[in-house]
Parts: sequence; structure tokens; C-alpha cells
Amino acid sequence: MSDNLLFLQKEIKKLAKPQKAKILQRFFKTGKGQYGEGDIFIGLTVPESRELARQFALLSRQDIDRLLTSKVHEERLIAILILVNNFKKSNLEDRRKIFEHYLDSTRHINNWDLVDLSADKIIGQFLIDQGKTQEINPRQYSVLLKLARSKSLWERRIAIVATYQFIKSGNFDSTFIIAEELLGDKHDLIHKAVGWMLREVGKKDEKGLKDFLKKHYQDIPRTTLRYAIEKFPPMVRKQYLSGVFDVS
Repeated sequence: MSDNLLFLQKEIKKLAKPQKAKILQRFFKTGKGQYGEGDIFIGLTVPESRELARQFALLSRQDIDRLLTSKVHEERLIAILILVNNFKKSNLEDRRKIFEHYLDSTRHINNWDLVDLSADKIIGQFLIDQGKTQEINPRQYSVLLKLARSKSLWERRIAIVATYQFIKSGNFDSTFIIAEELLGDKHDLIHKAVGWMLREVGKKDEKGLKDFLKKHYQDIPRTTLRYAIEKFPPMVRKQYLSGVFDVS
């Protein structure tokens, strides 16, 4: 373990807030049988974690791995944020290494905030880098589909959240493809993530979203539907929730 990592861990401990940690433990469902079972929080805020990630951007791959395998949630978060920051500044070959490192580490990217702060910025952006056009290509599809079909809740969430980067670039097909794959998922965190991404598509392509909802209405979980139509006018939302689709 390097001196840099030891120093970072000391800085993390200085920022620990036991009372906030208790709140975070409940918020991120760390109790027995819950999705975050066993996760340990010490009470850092996200801005504090971001600042430490910036300060320790030059940690070695070995030190980042040590953080990623930590039982402490905030240490894993800082490792993820370092990877995101480094990815943004890297050339294509170094981005490939970070992308592969991320995929090899998904068992440690095991709560929704870790996924949501990184999946689009690393997985989504790298797959866009690989494309020659804005259309989804077989390489992109195969990576996202493999994640979407995983037994891991977090890999499935990575699959759909990664498409956020495609949405930002004007490509909505990847979101529709992965959303369709996940419509039968039983977990509420996937229902919410799919609805969130569909809502983001709807901000740019309302007709595309409405067509998707009409086509898949019978299979869409109620939570997903509510998230997807959140930005529609109240009357339109009411009509969708009632199963009416011939709305403008």
C-alpha cells in the first residue's frame, strides 16, 4: 500500500460523520436482505468525495483497486470518481483500459449511486468512441445486452444507465433496445432506472417515447411508466396511466 493511499484514507477518516453515516446506511438499504446489505458508510458527502478524487487523481492502478475492493462505500465511490475523471482526460487506448477495468470490477460497483455516477461516463462514452456513426453498432449492442442479461442487479442497471451517454449524443435506439430487454425485470431499482432513461429520451424525442410506451404498455412496470411520463402535462400523464394513447 502506497503512502498516497494511506494519506487518502486518513483524509477520509477525518471527514467521517457518524450521524450522517447512520442516515446513509438506511437510505442505501444496507439492512439484512436489502439490496445494499452489508455496505458500510462513514458519512462523507458526495462533494467531499469528489474533491478527494480530484486531489488524488494520480493514484496507481493498484491503489485504485484497493479502494474499489474496500468495504467502505465512500472509498469505493472515490475510486469510481477517480476513474471517471481519468477517463475524461485520457486518449482512446487509456480509455479502453479504464473501460475494461470498470467491467472487471462491477462486483464492487454495487450500489445505485456508484452506477449512476459512472456508467454513462465510462461504459456509454467508450462505446460511443468505438462507433463510426451515431447509430448503435454490433459491438455496442453486445456489451450492453450482456450486461442487461446479467444476474447482477448492478450490471443490469449499468446497462441501462450507460445509454444516457447515447441519449446526450442524440442516439435513442440503444435506450429503447436495453429498456425493452429489461421490461420483465423484477427489481424496483431497474424499473426506476429504465423509466428515468425513457424520460430522458422523451425530452428530446417525445414521439419516439410515446411510440415505445404504446407498443409495450402491457409489459411496462407501473413505476417505469410513472418515471417515463413524469415530464408530460398532467392530463396526458393521467391518460397514459389509464391506458389511453391517442394523445398529442
